Amino acid sequence: MPLVRPGRPLIPLFEAMGYDIELDREAVEAHCVLEISSLHLNRQGGLHGGVAATLLDTASGITASLSCDPQGITPFATLSLNVSYMAVARSGRVRATGRITGGGSTTKFVSCDLRDGEGRLIAASTGVFKRVRGAAAEDAA
Repeated sequence: MPLVRPGRPLIPLFEAMGYDIELDREAVEAHCVLEISSLHLNRQGGLHGGVAATLLDTASGITASLSCDPQGITPFATLSLNVSYMAVARSGRVRATGRITGGGSTTKFVSCDLRDGEGRLIAASTGVFKRVRGAAAEDAA
């Protein structure tokens, strides 16, 4: 799969949490990749649910953006995000992968899986994302 990094700086949240973004423009998929560290763990020593949700939300929103912009910078707002947690990840690398499942020109339905390095499903989400018109980031697209 031809993954590329976005041709722009990451937003401060991505840098602070320590995850990277990869784009598969052909498949219209965005990936959030995180190497788990102690910063990302809950009190039980597993990946914090909020961190998992952030990875799923980010990969989904950028995937929605890729549907109309090959750079993935057209802004989309999260209207809803439903997350299901299946397993615990304690270390290693996790990857969230978004896929468009439906929608129209302004609203996209996106499903996303968060998997560990062995391909085990850690969490999954479904979400609805709406294109934000007139935003400064959209003008740069």
